[in-house]
Amino acid sequence: MKFTLITGASSGIGEAFARKLAEEKHNLVLVARSEIKLLELCDELMLQHQITAHYVALDLTEFEADKKLFEETQKHGYEIEWLINNAGFGSMGDFAQLDLERELEMISLNVMALVALTHRYLAIMRTRKSGVIINVSSTASFQAIPYMATYAATKAFVTSFSEAVAEECRPFNITVTAVCPGPTETNFFAEANAVPFSAKGMQTPEQVVEKALKAVKAGKPLVVSGLANYIGSVLGTIAPDSFVTRAIGTYLRPKLKEKKK
Repeated sequence: MKFTLITGASSGIGEAFARKLAEEKHNLVLVARSEIKLLELCDELMLQHQITAHYVALDLTEFEADKKLFEETQKHGYEIEWLINNAGFGSMGDFAQLDLERELEMISLNVMALVALTHRYLAIMRTRKSGVIINVSSTASFQAIPYMATYAATKAFVTSFSEAVAEECRPFNITVTAVCPGPTETNFFAEANAVPFSAKGMQTPEQVVEKALKAVKAGKPLVVSGLANYIGSVLGTIAPDSFVTRAIGTYLRPKLKEKKK
């Protein structure tokens, strides 16, 4: 039986993916740390859409968590046709003053878990010559972000990695798409203790998912969600890096000082 595996599925963009794909009759494997939220979501989606939904309560930053997840799906005989690497988090602040362990956990989740899961499931997709991988990146991937240094760097990796693997997979009928949302109405900023900043408000998770799925259908390796975000990403790549970095730092520095008061 074919399944779509979604990490970070208990809220935000991951939950929006789960709801939308359940409507389209995807069977689901939902992964996150919160067992209660996953159980409730699986029950709701199975009842509403007559699909099969399985959950795995797992912290993907733990040692060999990706292996445990892979073995769980193999044990049940689930054929992972779609893999959506959505799990991730950010932080905001002066890098030298941020908690080191938390920054390393971010790299582990945003980068290492994504690479490991992509590698494990891609090998099988290549054998059968079909599959879809969506890696949730960010518009932060297009430039260095002072006071979000680690987060932006992890997302730069995700975007670059996804585009490269997408080209490698082109002869195998496998679509790999990096979706780059800007500020989105999720709990990201609260968890990151971050100051929201956007050229034109925030998008909803549903808008991000809609854009991502359209890109997958078109076979695009990269998509930026939202017109204002797209324009900002283009301008960010055209302007000199030093100018963009300084401008962002100048903008955020007083906001962070104000937030501390």
